[in-house]
Amino acid sequence: MMKLMKFVKPYRWMLLLSITLIFAQANLDLALPDYLSRIVNTGIQQGGVEDAMPEAIRASQMDKVVIFLSAEDREDILASYSLVTDSSPDYETYLEQYPTLADEPIYVLNDIAQSELDRLNPSMAKALLTVSGIEQALADPEAAAQMSGAFGGFDPSQLPPGMDLFDVLAKLPVDQLAQITDSVNEKFSALGDTMIVQAGVNVVRDEYEALGMDTEQLQNNYILTAGAWMIGLTLLSGVATIIVGYLSAKIAAGMARDIRRDVFQHVESFSSTEFDKFSTASLITRTTNDVTQIQMVSMMMIRMMFYAPLMGVGGIIKVVTNDSPLAWIIGVAVLMLVSLIAIVFSLSLPKFKIIQSLTDRINLVARENLTGMMVVRAFTMEGFEEKRFDVANKDLTAVSLFINRVMVVMMPLMMLIMNVMLLGVIWFGANEVAASNMQVGDMMAFMQYAMQIVMSFLMLSMMFIMIPRASVSADRIHEVLSTEPHIHDPKDAKKFAEPFKGEIEFRNVSFRYPGGDIDAVQNISFVAKPGQTTAFIGSTGAGKSTIVNLIPRFYEVSDGSIFIDGIDIRDVTQHDLREKIGYVPQKSALFSGTIESNLLYADKDATSDMLKSAIEIAQAKEFVNEKPEGMATEIAQGGTNVSGGQKQRLSIARAIVKKPPIYILDDSFSALDFKTDSALRRAFKEKSKDSTLLIVTQRVSTIKNAEQIIVLDDGRIVGKGTHNELMETCETYKEIALSQLNMEELA
Repeated sequence: MMKLMKFVKPYRWMLLLSITLIFAQANLDLALPDYLSRIVNTGIQQGGVEDAMPEAIRASQMDKVVIFLSAEDREDILASYSLVTDSSPDYETYLEQYPTLADEPIYVLNDIAQSELDRLNPSMAKALLTVSGIEQALADPEAAAQMSGAFGGFDPSQLPPGMDLFDVLAKLPVDQLAQITDSVNEKFSALGDTMIVQAGVNVVRDEYEALGMDTEQLQNNYILTAGAWMIGLTLLSGVATIIVGYLSAKIAAGMARDIRRDVFQHVESFSSTEFDKFSTASLITRTTNDVTQIQMVSMMMIRMMFYAPLMGVGGIIKVVTNDSPLAWIIGVAVLMLVSLIAIVFSLSLPKFKIIQSLTDRINLVARENLTGMMVVRAFTMEGFEEKRFDVANKDLTAVSLFINRVMVVMMPLMMLIMNVMLLGVIWFGANEVAASNMQVGDMMAFMQYAMQIVMSFLMLSMMFIMIPRASVSADRIHEVLSTEPHIHDPKDAKKFAEPFKGEIEFRNVSFRYPGGDIDAVQNISFVAKPGQTTAFIGSTGAGKSTIVNLIPRFYEVSDGSIFIDGIDIRDVTQHDLREKIGYVPQKSALFSGTIESNLLYADKDATSDMLKSAIEIAQAKEFVNEKPEGMATEIAQGGTNVSGGQKQRLSIARAIVKKPPIYILDDSFSALDFKTDSALRRAFKEKSKDSTLLIVTQRVSTIKNAEQIIVLDDGRIVGKGTHNELMETCETYKEIALSQLNMEELA
């Protein structure tokens, strides 16, 4: 996949925005369990009271609390409050909020930092719990008697009438009071600070009731506020998800479009050498199926590959930060998931490398069968083709089934791991709650974090399954894009002189096909002059088509040089070279569209009269006029709805529309009857009297009047001259001629 990273560059800003939104979405989703924990712990269990440092406290109660504070804590806590009396400026405001202020002064908490609150909360909670415990004990004489150990043997129940225990404690010597404080702290040492603060909050709520506050409304406000924040965060997360989905789809689709365009443009620059390396079916698969794989994975990667690690790592950080006693459960589950993913990955990766080549194979078989349907039916080979397709289909199906079975097994196992993990969280979490080591809300938040962590690994596992196949597709596409065309344009290209003549000269040209052991043509030398016809004839495989295919540089010569108007064709651009040539291939090719669009392929600015003239010269006027739509007649893909002769005539007409100075007709009269052949050649000769005409043919009658006939045998020139000269000097030509015509016709 890294090999195609250059296609991401145009979308880097969209990708950066997507990553930013994904980061925001992950943080929003990770915040939700905290709010759930607050609703349960603070909103429900603590009545909406967050801290053991009350917002307000009666002065009489504060006097009792400070008795059980260390000197340092006493100073800090008192500094955190302001005393409000009936002479204070904000008396009326506070009176409405705290009705008890009418009876006695109160302390109101100043605006201090949360970190300071968190530091003072445990000390304040211990003192509040101690005061509350003593007050409850004093109400029960037996409980008061049991407290004597904490006060140096003094029995609080034996106090004289009218004397307050807290007044007595406040007057105790500092050492004795410190001893009492240490005894209280020792009793709280078994509990953690979190549980102490939670217990202290219940005392704070009682204090709020004593102040005349509406504690029920306080609780409802807290729950509604926390719930509103959860809804807001969820909506923001949803908006981020929608935007990321849109951007990821846009980026992936844009990348796929750019890759297809570059592959197509690069393939267009291939010479015949490169087309011999890649099959047509493979190139089609790489341009369609492989690009689709990359598009799908790119979209999923943007949405999951960034989101899943953020959620997984973020969830683990949250769990570790909260110092949860259940963290080991997630560690075990993650280890099991990673092991499962590694096993699945090792099993699937080799198969993904095979599946694309099998897709190529099935496309090849289907393409050959469909394009050669007439031959298949003519030889009654339908059964054989069905078996051939069935073999390719079964091979692809077997590999696909193996991969699907692995994935089908993987998902239930992952769900099993996740469900077992949740059961473990509930079981061990319940024990921790019962032991007062954990709050219910914390356990619920932990369950959500555990789900988020496991789901992130599930998403990553899906990516690890999809990425290998996409990686194979990326390698296949990169293989095409990295293939350098065998034929290059020169850096300092020359231009043909004007006026252009079109004289072609071969100087000792030899050519060997890539991978071949011997030369296909050897030491070919001749000159084709403007206004003359140069014809090539010889047995099958003699090298006729090879020679004419070297002129447009479909292949590059292995040795020697080809000159046009005295310039080596390798010194000009391929565009300039081919612009001078009207080429009719051995296998006529028409494109889907109309007759008119196929002719305009040669010159988009050609007039209607030019098209009609070309059709008339190519002897296609009769069958075109017979069509109800005329020039607007639809041509099927590959020209399958016209005959072979009609296809050849339309291909010749297309070359005529171009009006090139050089014509190459590669066995382009083979499907024509002799009458049409003769009429076409006469009309064509008159039309192209100033052009250089090269004809490849098997028919002697087609080239009998050519100014120059080149006879080929096994890649070598064995004869060169006019028809009459060759009949006298070239035995090979004479044999070919006599095999087709009698002596009277040859005269």
